[in-house]
Amino acid sequence: MERKSFSEMDCSVAQCLEVVGEWWTMLIVRDAFLGVTRFDVFQERLGIARNVLQLRLTRLVESGVLERVAYSEHPPRYDYCLTAKGRDLWPVVNAMRQWGDQYAAPSGPPINLVHRSCGHEATANLVCSVCGGSMSARNVQAVAGKGRTKLRRKSDSSAHDHPGIASTRSS
Repeated sequence: MERKSFSEMDCSVAQCLEVVGEWWTMLIVRDAFLGVTRFDVFQERLGIARNVLQLRLTRLVESGVLERVAYSEHPPRYDYCLTAKGRDLWPVVNAMRQWGDQYAAPSGPPINLVHRSCGHEATANLVCSVCGGSMSARNVQAVAGKGRTKLRRKSDSSAHDHPGIASTRSS
């Protein structure tokens, strides 16, 4: 059975995918982080059909990830700018970029990020907001949050009974 929507799933990852889970959508968000704001530039860089691009931009505006800002009245033209909600996708886009650099870029990264404060190429790492320690799937534990609306299934007990998000193997 093909899923049409994640809107009823009690999961923050599923809710995120409901907004940005379609493949063109994340490329549009990536380009917005790279400074693209104009419809024609998105279309040219991505090679996406105009009707598909319009649908994705409209969905991103409706979801509050982008906002339309008029730059011409005659003819009506708009910039598509990241909102605070859109800018909060930076860690997601960057994590996808870093994963792609490591596992899907055999000739090396197509771009590198330079940290403006120190002038060095940098990668992002997850750290605990309280103690500053490194975070990975092996050293965190998933526990029910205040937004949990459904009871856990018996089959969910393995995530609770063992340290780490999931049983992961080291390579």
